[in-house]
Amino acid sequence: MLQVWLLVDLDSDTSVPVFQVCEWHSPEQLKKLLDLELRDRGEPESEILQRCRDAIRYSVKTSHPRFFNQLYAGMEPYSMVASFIAEAVKTNLYTYEVAPVFTLMEDAVLRKMIKVIGWEEGGDGIFNPGGSLSNIYAVNLARYRYCPDFKEVGMFSAPRLVILTSQEVTQACIFTDKLLLNLFQCHYSISKGAALMGIGTKNVYTVPTDERGRMIPSALEEKIKLAKSEGAVPFMVNATAGTTVLGAFDPIDEIADICEKHNLWLHVDACWGGAAIMSKKHKHLLKGIHRVDSVAWNPHKMLMASLQCSAFLVRDKTSLLQRCHSARASYLFQQDKFYDVSYDTGDKSVQCSRKPDAFKFWLMWKALGSRELEQRVDRALAMARSVWANRNYQLSFTPEFANVCFWYLPPSLRNLPESPELWKKLHTVAPVVKQRMMKTGSMMTGYQPLGEKANFFRMVVISPQVSRQDLDFVLDEIHNLGKDL
Repeated sequence: MLQVWLLVDLDSDTSVPVFQVCEWHSPEQLKKLLDLELRDRGEPESEILQRCRDAIRYSVKTSHPRFFNQLYAGMEPYSMVASFIAEAVKTNLYTYEVAPVFTLMEDAVLRKMIKVIGWEEGGDGIFNPGGSLSNIYAVNLARYRYCPDFKEVGMFSAPRLVILTSQEVTQACIFTDKLLLNLFQCHYSISKGAALMGIGTKNVYTVPTDERGRMIPSALEEKIKLAKSEGAVPFMVNATAGTTVLGAFDPIDEIADICEKHNLWLHVDACWGGAAIMSKKHKHLLKGIHRVDSVAWNPHKMLMASLQCSAFLVRDKTSLLQRCHSARASYLFQQDKFYDVSYDTGDKSVQCSRKPDAFKFWLMWKALGSRELEQRVDRALAMARSVWANRNYQLSFTPEFANVCFWYLPPSLRNLPESPELWKKLHTVAPVVKQRMMKTGSMMTGYQPLGEKANFFRMVVISPQVSRQDLDFVLDEIHNLGKDL
């Protein structure tokens, strides 16, 4: 009964616009509203139900049609059902013997995703907890291919290795006089992966981008030459298909030419933009994806699978993923089992315990079909590009994907000539509007600066549950919250 009630309450609380996106309280206030203490004796069901109500009430409703704050949103019912089943079955995806159904489902989903990417000869892959780990897998695999002895001997077996990725913008913030901005077009997990694996963040060489946030191929070539001239060894390029802030797509085809010339591993972080490959209309954004060595792709983003659902895909078919990560635990991965042990996929992973996340994507894909997934992508991009002819707003960047970045100009700033003083004032608008937005709870969208750009709003349009009225509401509400500034 508890599970049924939670489903009904969650659905009713998040899918109707009259409910708030959030009921905001400071951490200290929320501690007083929640009963967080863990006691020696269990509590009655009536109190446990209230704890569940509180958890739902005070959480951000990411399924609300006016939640535009992150690269995920909305509720996918088939995927949610799969999540409940996976939790109820409570299995672990390291061997076929303990997870026969889910092992085969993961294999089927990976094969389909590999086919969609265009690797005609097949490939390999694994689902794991999030796109950051997928990108770190790519770094480890690329290093293993270049220097397989590293796995056993460690860093003394390798020269100074260099990763190349999209530009870092580092400068004093012209709006605060004290804040330093360190902003990657690429995802920060590349830098984290370099730190985690002993490569070092200073050995992540950043490549300049154009005005839309896309890597410049000629600049990549120059950075490769620079690294070599310093005695370092470039071994990997990370391209991005759908950057976090701007939604920019690096020119994969041109980058692949350079990587082939220099024998570099080419990884594409398509965690956000990978869904575009499902669309005939928009797959050109990923032109050349079939030429890369590895891809990170998160179905829990634009395709709306339940969190978390992240795939790491590799073009290699020689068990590189297995050889790189295997520990050959004899108590788990016995080679003399009575079935085909190639289905024991756990040794490909750096984890031991691993949830059947692929089931959330498999069941959704089964129920909806590829055409519906394509329509989701097409609709989201059409919605994102449809509502910005408004005199109160100025696009920061022309949308390439579903990221819509814009400034709101309060009436007091609209007739002022462009000047450093205007931009300094505009920089303060978004934080105040965001504070009022959160306290009102009516909607949720993010903001940030980028290089010399003053704070701008970044609105991400994903969910099929979003209507044109919801998008119009956002524009009207931002104006209502900031018109007095």
